[in-house]
Amino acid sequence: MLTALTHAVIYTGTEEIRGKALLLDNGIVKGWTDEGNIPSDFHIINQNGQYIAPGLLDLQIYGGGGQLFSDDPSSAALRNIADALVKSGTTGFLPTLATNEMAVFEKAIDTVRDNPHPAVPGLHLEGPYINPVKRGAHILSCIKMPELKEVEALLKRAQGVIKMITLAPEMTEPAVIDLLLANGVIISAGHSNATFTEAAAGFKRGIQTATHLFNAMSPFHHRDTGLPGAVYQGDAYASIIPDGIHVDYEALSVSKKLMGERLFIITDAVETSTGAYPHIFKGDRYTLTDGTLSGSAIKLLEGVRNLETHAGIHRAEALRMASTYPARLIGHPERGLITPGHPAYLTMFDELFRPCGTYINGRFFEA
Repeated sequence: MLTALTHAVIYTGTEEIRGKALLLDNGIVKGWTDEGNIPSDFHIINQNGQYIAPGLLDLQIYGGGGQLFSDDPSSAALRNIADALVKSGTTGFLPTLATNEMAVFEKAIDTVRDNPHPAVPGLHLEGPYINPVKRGAHILSCIKMPELKEVEALLKRAQGVIKMITLAPEMTEPAVIDLLLANGVIISAGHSNATFTEAAAGFKRGIQTATHLFNAMSPFHHRDTGLPGAVYQGDAYASIIPDGIHVDYEALSVSKKLMGERLFIITDAVETSTGAYPHIFKGDRYTLTDGTLSGSAIKLLEGVRNLETHAGIHRAEALRMASTYPARLIGHPERGLITPGHPAYLTMFDELFRPCGTYINGRFFEA
């Protein structure tokens, strides 16, 4: 089907386009043209002043639609979570599991491997190979040192669906890092008490990013800048949670100025649960029963709004932090750009940042 999306502001990931129609040919981006010059065989859809952006991509989220994936890592739960997140404007996400029993990891791996979904490019394992000193809300009894044989078994079972793993570089032997990298896994330094030297060595070895900058990591101190200092000084990416609770917006703004295109946003969002992680909704965040901050309550599109409203980041750049940069990190840059010749991955929203629909691999989904 030939489709022309009209009366919209288009953010392509590289430029802002106004007064033109976005042309799609059976879900493939054909380009754009003046709204008065649309070929007669195109079906015109008036977007009524909405915004069209590259599809938003959340690389760390634990559930959606009232379900926490680790509580029920089944195919039905994965579908329900994906449906809810797509309706919220997210076109891709990595279902994330915090430190847990190995059987839970294995079941989640099997589910994602055996039930491919266009919005799920892979799985994110946050743990169990983290530093207990910086465990945050993670289950202490499940934290462990990584053993090469166990990691090999996980990779064999996954057959490529483990897209990202968060680990503490100071707790991980170089051989484990090399194995993960050789199997195409993106390693994120997090829940770590690494010194600057330890963190820098991990990045030099090939660790590509860091998990929720500032949260559950060694602090930035003037005598040892720790993991945040190594992130600032190096070439690695880092995710950050833009809810104004996990990180102050001023710290976010400073990090953006220092890191540029290496900083991207995640939600780190959870759902109410009575399972191994008893998340309790507190109105604007989630905590454990003891009050420990355990996850955010935002959607990714809300995070983009917060960047613009509270951190002084221009809308086009805020959108790139939720699409272009995470897509680049996971090796699918086409998902974070609107480029002729590629399938449409689009997020549509209104002036109040309310989702209005998405395209995923060229297919339209209603909000």
